[in-house]
Amino acid sequence: MSMASHEAVIQLQALMDQVDEPLKNTFKCEIWLRDLFTSFLVSCDLILKREIQSNATGWCGDEGPSTLKPSVFVLWSCLKGTGDNVHQGYLTETLVRFLKAREWNVSKAHKMLVDCLNWRVTNEIDKILSKPIVPTELYRAVRDSQHIGMSGYSKEGLPIFAIGVGLSTFDKASVNYYVQSHIQINEYRDRVVLPAASKKCKKPITTCVKVLDMTGLKLSALSHIKLLTIISTIDDLNYPEKTNAYYIVNVPYIFSACWKVVKPLLQERTRRKVQVLSGSGRDELLKIMDFESLPHFCRREGSGSSRQSGDVSCFSLDHPFHQQLYNYIKQQSLIGEPAAPVKQGSFHVKVPEPADAEGTEIAKTIESELHKIENRNGLSASVDALRIKDS
Repeated sequence: MSMASHEAVIQLQALMDQVDEPLKNTFKCEIWLRDLFTSFLVSCDLILKREIQSNATGWCGDEGPSTLKPSVFVLWSCLKGTGDNVHQGYLTETLVRFLKAREWNVSKAHKMLVDCLNWRVTNEIDKILSKPIVPTELYRAVRDSQHIGMSGYSKEGLPIFAIGVGLSTFDKASVNYYVQSHIQINEYRDRVVLPAASKKCKKPITTCVKVLDMTGLKLSALSHIKLLTIISTIDDLNYPEKTNAYYIVNVPYIFSACWKVVKPLLQERTRRKVQVLSGSGRDELLKIMDFESLPHFCRREGSGSSRQSGDVSCFSLDHPFHQQLYNYIKQQSLIGEPAAPVKQGSFHVKVPEPADAEGTEIAKTIESELHKIENRNGLSASVDALRIKDS
């Protein structure tokens, strides 16, 4: 990569300086990060040097070089105000994420970022961490049927998120509750978990590691395609490049068959992040994390998601991560309106246009492949009956 990548970051920052005030407010960083400003600048320089030295991609923008603004002025101009935000003080890393997602084309990255901010303002995403799913029994039902949790940290300080793909049923609540829960975990990760990890490690921690458990994956997964496409679209367009690596474990035949047709559809930068591990992946994962951070479904040498005695599933509401998350949301709901009772009802979010989302084509391909497997196996159940109907 040439110095043009550095210019791309500066050009994108210049374009973001021109957006309307509501979008700036959702993009601003927390004021406490002023104390980290000096180390932040040093970190940005290191990141840009690593990007420039990398040969993974090239300059794809149509724009020519422009006069570089003084980096200190540009970065400090974003350290104003308070409030929830997108970049959490790590502006350069955020701009690089959106540039990577659009192959370093400044115009496309700018559009993607502005669309993301508009989506956040329109749907009041900055307030979603003050909208608890109540009553607690409903939230527990969501947790029991949408398997996701945080099991610990990698040896480099990155949060480890575990996802139970195969055993998630998504059948205990409406689609809106599952989408709300997913976005809340994203926002809690970005606003609370990652800043705390950065402070602890004294360096920018802006991405996470995901371990995907395929235990129990069956043809009935067809019933989840629409919901998973919604979630994938939200992540692709609004939380790009937030995952450093994907580790897929406990793989059944169905996944292997789908993976063969899905892998070629992935962009090269995504394909490099994905590793399909043998069995539970325990030995390989212990190279990047301690045993205490292993998801419960990786803690035995063979495949499967059985837990050892005393292990608490990181998917459970009783796990410390989910207890902290839910208590945080309930506390935030009381700020500003301490006397107002929390009302039951899902937080409706408009799904962004999926035209540019990588996950949309992949979801269609997975659905097609599952149909083929179904037909080869001579199953008589109607697949149409498994689909989530539009509502």
